[in-house]
Amino acid sequence: MISRAITFLLIGIIAVVLGFGGVGGLAMNIGWILLAVGAVVFLIHAITGRRRV
Repeated sequence: MISRAITFLLIGIIAVVLGFGGVGGLAMNIGWILLAVGAVVFLIHAITGRRRV
């Protein structure tokens, strides 16, 4: 999930640099949302400490 967030953020930055502001802004918003969700899931996983049996 974090890798997809980074991908969307890079696509957004490249799109904004090339002049596609709407698409770039949308991609950056999606990237930030995925990054936040991934960080929350990681923290929950780290706190609960679930292990495979």
